[in-house]
Amino acid sequence: MKKTIILQALVVMALMRGLGCYAEEAYPNRAISMIVPFPPGGVADITGRPLALSMEKAMKQPVVIVNKPGGGGAIGNSLVANARADGYTLLMTLSSISVIPAADVLFNRKPAYTLDQLVALALISADPTLLVSHPSLPAKSIAELVALARLKPGQLSFSSSGIYGALHMPMEMFLHHYKLKMRHVPTTGGGPALTALLGGHVELSVGGPAALASYVKAGKLQAYVTWGNKRLSALPWVPTFKELGTDLEYYIWAGLLAPKGLPPAIFARLEESIHQAVTDAEFVKSMNYLNSPIQYLNAIEFTRYWHTDAERLANLVKIVGKVDEKH
Repeated sequence: MKKTIILQALVVMALMRGLGCYAEEAYPNRAISMIVPFPPGGVADITGRPLALSMEKAMKQPVVIVNKPGGGGAIGNSLVANARADGYTLLMTLSSISVIPAADVLFNRKPAYTLDQLVALALISADPTLLVSHPSLPAKSIAELVALARLKPGQLSFSSSGIYGALHMPMEMFLHHYKLKMRHVPTTGGGPALTALLGGHVELSVGGPAALASYVKAGKLQAYVTWGNKRLSALPWVPTFKELGTDLEYYIWAGLLAPKGLPPAIFARLEESIHQAVTDAEFVKSMNYLNSPIQYLNAIEFTRYWHTDAERLANLVKIVGKVDEKH
């Protein structure tokens, strides 16, 4: 009798292990949601959409973009941070994900999420930001822009993707360095920030070349300077801050994250599929068209990059200090 019970227990354990392996091997068996915590039209969105299409080829399942804007990305970031770690909810986000918790600490707010709730899967791109204006602004160089801003303190306005967001922080670096005052007009994402600029509702904004280069080339926007360490291949006539003798550098990176605690087999499946996607000819073509070179890093490499960048951005938040919506 005792031997029979032990034998039955062993059979049950073997079956459970088999079912567990089957569950992981079967992943994915339904659609995967790729959350973009911003409205359509921004860097995360225009990077995520072609990536999702290429990932579908590798995953053999639909990868659906779901825009969840709000709070400068906090709402969508928090949604994924608190989601089930089953591989069916991913996050295509920007470097601003590291700024929001640091800003919450600065204002003594309960954090919407913490970075240790998420795990890095892959870095996709890292574009230097670009300072642009509506063509009606009379300043034609960075020197003229600084002079104009000093002549009209608090009168020039700039749009951003939200307070302490990926488009707000480089602008604060610029204003802090040159000791300028401008009016901040935060929006819900890079797309609306660009729309506000193109419509002439603000004079200035910041963004990545993927979102702005085509408008600059068409004469719909005027470019002054880039925060990169070298000139942009898409806009080679635009100088860097470093060329102007100013040590300002800032990149908007777009990366894929997931809730912490993914089963190892699912983690490996995702990392493999993402690598296949970023080398897919259609994805490469899309990123080249967007003037956004692929800067792929695998999970281990991206984790190191992210932690270093998060520390740098947290220090930047302390330097900038508390910022009102308009100042």
